[in-house]
Amino acid sequence: MDRRTFMNCTAAAAAATFTAEMTLSQRAEAFEGVMIDGLARHIEKPFLCEPDEPRSMAPPGSNSQGGAPPSKYMAGMDDPRLPRMPERPTLLDIFRHRMANPAHLLQSANLAMQEGMDEKVILACLLHDISVEAFIRMDHGFYAAQLIAPYVDEEVAWAVQKHQALRFFADEAVGYDYPASYRAWFGEAYEVEPWVQAEYDEARNHRWYMTARLIMLNDLYAFDPNVTDLSIDQFEDVVGRNFRQPREGLGFDGSPVAHMWRTMIWPHSFL
Repeated sequence: MDRRTFMNCTAAAAAATFTAEMTLSQRAEAFEGVMIDGLARHIEKPFLCEPDEPRSMAPPGSNSQGGAPPSKYMAGMDDPRLPRMPERPTLLDIFRHRMANPAHLLQSANLAMQEGMDEKVILACLLHDISVEAFIRMDHGFYAAQLIAPYVDEEVAWAVQKHQALRFFADEAVGYDYPASYRAWFGEAYEVEPWVQAEYDEARNHRWYMTARLIMLNDLYAFDPNVTDLSIDQFEDVVGRNFRQPREGLGFDGSPVAHMWRTMIWPHSFL
């Protein structure tokens, strides 16, 4: 499937999920989700706390008639439906065992690498949508930045957060136009929410603006369903030099975001 056909099919699928109440940001998140879903998958994506899913207070595996459940996954218990994680999980383990669909991240980082960009940019491209793939979709730039902040250069975390807003603003100097698909879906006169505008204004005048913008140049063009030969192993050296892997393992180092990594490790934990 060529890129034009893929984008047209994606647009139609995303539009079918839109509601009148959805903001521009929410529609853009839905569109990107559909694009990601069109890429090759490695493992089944774990169930996370999606707000539109039915919820129950019963432990997983419980039956509605009462009595002892045949099985349940309490805090810190491995889910036999998922690949077992090592005792001290690394970032590479998260990619290998907890990401249903890392293809977009791998393609983005590969494009940056092919362009000879700085390793900080390559790492930022590799991690910019990590929350979408393994944690939560809403405000993905902010969640991703929080996840990685203790382990990467401050510039990388900052750029990952700001890329969320920069998607909506063109920059002719680097050849980035406002996506034509956004015009088709939201209309020529559609304006972003004030907080998105404020995020962009702050980023545009920041010394690290170009780092965030380079994420964008390797983002919207990294949804090729025909590219299936990339793996996280290609970026092992980049990660090793630029990601401060905690000795105790992600989720167990006592950092302010350790709980978020544990949620990825044990996504079905009841408590």
